[in-house]
Amino acid sequence: MKLSVWTYEGPPHVGALRVATAMKGLHYVLHAPQGDTYADLLFTMIERRNHRPPVTYTTFQARDLGADTAMLFKTACQNAYDRFQPQAMIVGASCTAELIQDDPGGMAETMGLPCPVIALDLPSYQRKENFGADETLFQLVRALAKPMTRSAHVTCNLIGPTALGFRHRDDITELTGLLSDMGIGVNVCAPYGATPHDLTQLGAAHFNVLMYPETGEAACRWMERELAQPYTKVVPIGVGATRDFADEIAAIIGRPVALDESRLRLPWYSSSVDSTYLTGKRVFIFGDGTHVATAARIARDEMGFEVAGIGCYNREQARMIRALAKDYGVEALISDDYLDVEERIEQLAPEMILGTQMERHIGKRLGIPCAVISAPVHVQDFPARYSPQMGIEGANVIFDTWVHPLVMGLEEHLLTMFRDDFEFHDAAGPSHHGGYAMSVPADIPQPIHAQVGELDTAPVDAATAQVIWLADAERELKKIPFFVRGKARRNTETFAAQKGLNEIGLETLYEAKAHYAR
Repeated sequence: MKLSVWTYEGPPHVGALRVATAMKGLHYVLHAPQGDTYADLLFTMIERRNHRPPVTYTTFQARDLGADTAMLFKTACQNAYDRFQPQAMIVGASCTAELIQDDPGGMAETMGLPCPVIALDLPSYQRKENFGADETLFQLVRALAKPMTRSAHVTCNLIGPTALGFRHRDDITELTGLLSDMGIGVNVCAPYGATPHDLTQLGAAHFNVLMYPETGEAACRWMERELAQPYTKVVPIGVGATRDFADEIAAIIGRPVALDESRLRLPWYSSSVDSTYLTGKRVFIFGDGTHVATAARIARDEMGFEVAGIGCYNREQARMIRALAKDYGVEALISDDYLDVEERIEQLAPEMILGTQMERHIGKRLGIPCAVISAPVHVQDFPARYSPQMGIEGANVIFDTWVHPLVMGLEEHLLTMFRDDFEFHDAAGPSHHGGYAMSVPADIPQPIHAQVGELDTAPVDAATAQVIWLADAERELKKIPFFVRGKARRNTETFAAQKGLNEIGLETLYEAKAHYAR
C-alpha cells in the first residue's frame, strides 16, 4: 500500500458527510471505529461552519469486535432519533467498519423508526468521495421525490452544491440572482440548505440546473427519467459558459431570457493594457473534471493563455478530460497521485498552475505561482467575502484570482533585477509575503533616508574604480528612474572598462545603452 501525504478525495462516506452536513433536518448514523470520527475537523475548522455536522458515530473500539457490534449500531440509531428528531436519516459504514459486514441498512430497517431511513451502500475500496456525495444525493432524491404538478411560474432546482465544496455557497447566491433576472425562480436547492421535506417538492420545478456533475448528475438523470425534468449540461463558469448557459435555459423553457452583463468586467480587463503582457502565458490546469474543463476554456478563449497541460483526479470525468485534451493539443493526466502531478508540472515548466491546494504546495516547491480553481481546498478558500466562481461576478472573481499570482510573480522578477537597490535587497523579501526582516544588510551601501538624487552612488568594482563620469553624463544618468539607475551606472562603467575608456560622457552612455539593449 502506497503511503500518501496528500489525497485528492477521501473515502465515499466523506462524500455522504458532505451531503448530510449541507442539509437541515437530516441525520447520518455512521458505523465507524474510534479514529474515523473526524467530521468536526473537516467542517468546523476548514469550512468554518457555525454548527457541528449532523452525524452520530457508533465509535466501536477493538475490544468491541469480540462482542455484538450490531447492537452498538442499533443503540446509536435509536439514540440519534430520540435526541435530534430528524425528518429523515441516512445510515452507512465507514471504510473500516465495512470490513466487519454488519449491514447498517438492514439493521436500521428492522428497527421501525418513525421517519424515512435511507441505507447507503458505498463501496469504500472501489469508489471515492465525489461518488459518495453523488450516490447519497441520488438515494435521497429517489426515496423522497415524487411526481407533482408544476409550479405556476417557471422554476428550477439547483442540484449539486454540498458542504466542503469549492465556493458552493456563493455560487448558489450568484445563480439565484442570475435566474431571477431571467424571470425564473428557484424551487429547491439541494442538498445545500435543503430539508428532507424540501426534497419531496423537487417535482414542482420545470427543470433542474446541474451545478456540479461530480455531486449531482445521478440525481438529475433520475429526475429526468422519473419526473420528466430536463437538466442543464452547461456549467456557467466563465463568460462564454455563462452566455451558453442562458441560451440553454432559453431552449429548455421555450422563450428568450435576458442576461444582465452590466457587472461583467473580465472581457475589458483581459483586453486592457495592464493585462496584455500576460497574453500567451503557459498554464497547467488540474483539479476535478468540471472545474478543469471550464478553466481551460477561460484560460484559452477569454484570457489569452496557452494551455500547456490539463488533467483531473476523479476518474468519473476522465473521458471528458481526455477528449478536451485532444482538442487543446495536449496530453491529459488522469491520476489521484500528487507525485504524478508534480512530475508532469516539472516536465512542462508552466508559468502558472491552476489547481487544488495540492498544486498550490507543488507550486511553492517549484517556484511557480498557483491559483486555486477546485477542491480539495483549505481554509483560505472559504473566504468570508462574497467570492463565487459561477455567473457574471464569478468571471470577475476568476480574473482577479488568476492574474494576481502572475502580477506578484512579475514583482518578484523586478525585485531580483533591482536587488542591489536598498529597497529591493534579498533580505527584504517579496512585499506580499509577511515575516521578512526589513533591515538593510551591511553590504548594501545606500542609506535608508537617501534622497532620490543620491540613489545612483552604488559602488563599482576594481575594474571600473578609475572611471570618471563627466558632468553631462551624470545629468543624463539622473533622468533614469532611481530603481534602475544603479544598474545603468554599473552596466555603463563595465562597458567603458571593456572599451579601455577612463571617462564616461554622453556618447559612451548612449553606446552602452544600445549595447545592452541588443
